[in-house]
Amino acid sequence: MKKNMVDMIFEGLLRIGDDNLILGHRTSEWCGHAPTLEEDLALPNIALDLIGHAQGLYCLAIELKSDYEHEDQIAFLRLEHQYRNLLLVEQENGHFGNTILRLFYFSTFMKYFWDQVRVNCCFKKLKEFAEKAFLETSYHSKYSSQWVITLGDGTDESNKKMLESISNLEPFIGELFDNDEFSEISSKYGFLPKPSSIFKSWENEVKTVLTKGGLYLPEIFLKKNGGRRGEHSEIFGYLLSDLQYMQRAFPNSKW
Repeated sequence: MKKNMVDMIFEGLLRIGDDNLILGHRTSEWCGHAPTLEEDLALPNIALDLIGHAQGLYCLAIELKSDYEHEDQIAFLRLEHQYRNLLLVEQENGHFGNTILRLFYFSTFMKYFWDQVRVNCCFKKLKEFAEKAFLETSYHSKYSSQWVITLGDGTDESNKKMLESISNLEPFIGELFDNDEFSEISSKYGFLPKPSSIFKSWENEVKTVLTKGGLYLPEIFLKKNGGRRGEHSEIFGYLLSDLQYMQRAFPNSKW
């Protein structure tokens, strides 16, 4: 495989892997704090799915390049600017509805993303990986959509909080669909779909769910971005200090 193709695939795997790792970490923070016992089981299990996706993608990445010997090194030993995740996934959880709405936005996007990858991707191993990821992400989207409707169409207080969440997350949605130079090239070679190609399907589903919950989808503009370039929110450093602590304190530690 030519070096430029290897570099392209490696970058793509990092981007998707980092999205899943960071959102998995954020979602795991609900363990022991969710509003009901059922959600205290559901959210950590979703977090495990997301972190499992990240691990699988990192494993594919290290097969391509010798920069890292183990997937844990990619997950835990990079500097802040070396992570390529979306700004959306690194934001603080806020209240339960905020976490659920973010999960709904992201998992619905990834459902359509994986659906395209499993059909069209030129990288066979990622194409195979996408089959399982599609099923799990579809569940995440369904689970979170049900909660969005329940909270939006619940009490006056829950509806108010969901409207606050829509406002809180609105600046970060546009980055999901941003076509940068990498996106254009990877699409051209049949590796990953352009993020913008997913927008219409995502918008239709999200609008339908939000409307059922008495909520609305704001107009989507690219307001805040930079995550794909390693330019993150101030809070990202605090997140990494938690995420990386064990590997930094006890290098090469294993279960």
